[in-house]
Amino acid sequence: MTIARTSWRALGSTAELLELGYAGELERAREALECTLEEIDRACSRFRADSELTRVNRAAGRELAVSPLLLEAVELALRGARITDGDVDPTLGRALEQAGYDCDWELLSGRADAPLAADADTGARALVRARRRRGWSAVRIDRSRSTIRLPRGVKLDLGATAKAWAADRGAAAAAAAAGCGVLVSLGGDIATAGPPPREGWRVHVTDDHRSAPSAPGQTVAIDSGGLATSSTVVRRWRRAGQAMHHIIDPATEAPARSPWRTVSVAAANCADANIAATAAIVGGERSPRWLAVQGLPARLVACDGAVTTVGSWPREAQPAVGG
Repeated sequence: MTIARTSWRALGSTAELLELGYAGELERAREALECTLEEIDRACSRFRADSELTRVNRAAGRELAVSPLLLEAVELALRGARITDGDVDPTLGRALEQAGYDCDWELLSGRADAPLAADADTGARALVRARRRRGWSAVRIDRSRSTIRLPRGVKLDLGATAKAWAADRGAAAAAAAAGCGVLVSLGGDIATAGPPPREGWRVHVTDDHRSAPSAPGQTVAIDSGGLATSSTVVRRWRRAGQAMHHIIDPATEAPARSPWRTVSVAAANCADANIAATAAIVGGERSPRWLAVQGLPARLVACDGAVTTVGSWPREAQPAVGG
């Protein structure tokens, strides 16, 4: 029995599937994973004109019937907001657009620096109007009728939860199809299902999941659950001469100014790990204590490269300073 692997482009990033089984099972596992990812993309993509999420955003202010899949995705996103006291807020779609993240990442990364749009209310050339709001608490879900109602002017973005949730669902589907243990990585959001290798699934944790194993970071092993990394140094672009990234601070509706450049968290599933990692970037100095209270092992890398570990996360033999 060996570990087989395959990778391809999906959800604007890289999908990687590792399978602990016999020859022929990898193809079945991949088909199941691809089917799951396509279903979630059709439901949850902010960048597809034909997605359910796009339809919901266009209908803000009105109640709209949706599929059980999207309903579950939105409920997860609202749960993430609730348990992080709003630090992970799915109602920041407009703030992301104002920052320039208004298309699929593969298109955005190749786009030239763009000017800022004039503010519709004041005419000021600004990315945000700094204000604290709790738009997520005003989202209304009726599970009995499978409906969602957004407040007027609100756009949902499920980026902090949907990809990690897709990894969890995809791993479960792939393991069931292949009848063996699997690991799924979606842009570095990692989920496992089924029995692991004898020594666990080995994962190299670093700023960018695309980096070679020799890149600065740490290799850890997981037996089950999920592991997610949030970073302010990978998905970056420039807008009107300003450096931008995709993690928005709800307090300012601008890219978070955090002492941490990268946070990795292990949890019972990938969705919970990614919620916690994103919240830790936004939470700043208070995040190590918050993660410890949640009982979540974590690795936080400061902007100068200094590493802080929380809980049972293994300490590194050499501090990862620099890079």
